[in-house]
Amino acid sequence: MNLFAHEIGAKIGKRIFAVSQVIQESPLPRPTQELVQLRASQINGCGFCVDIHAKDAAAAGEAATRLNLVATWRHSTVFTDAERAALALTEEGTRIIDGYEGVCDETWARVREHYDDDQAIALVSLIAMINATNRLGVILDNQGGAYVPGDLATVAV
Repeated sequence: MNLFAHEIGAKIGKRIFAVSQVIQESPLPRPTQELVQLRASQINGCGFCVDIHAKDAAAAGEAATRLNLVATWRHSTVFTDAERAALALTEEGTRIIDGYEGVCDETWARVREHYDDDQAIALVSLIAMINATNRLGVILDNQGGAYVPGDLATVAV
């Protein structure tokens, strides 16, 4: 089912996109945004979103090595301490569904070491939004593989 092919779906999709625009324009670094969205999408099994965020990140200049290692970031040397904090928050925030009790104090402390209030708000909001978007993608069975970088912006306008 194509969300944007129906009036209600298009309205919902445009509002989700509008929130995403606010986050994109925030002071949270764009590479971090793409890594976070890619990791949450991997955890949630959303091929459509993995396709989008891997390709958009690559088109923005992200190194293939880093994209290939996002799923194993704890065992990789290519991520900064700030990115590691964001990825830890992403995993803990995303895995609430798996019975996790939320984000641990240690992770919050690491996030606060690296991100100011506006960046932290954007990061938390990004994690919430990508999890919602992943669920839409999986429920609607949107398949990954055919995305062309930048296409999502033209569909949601």
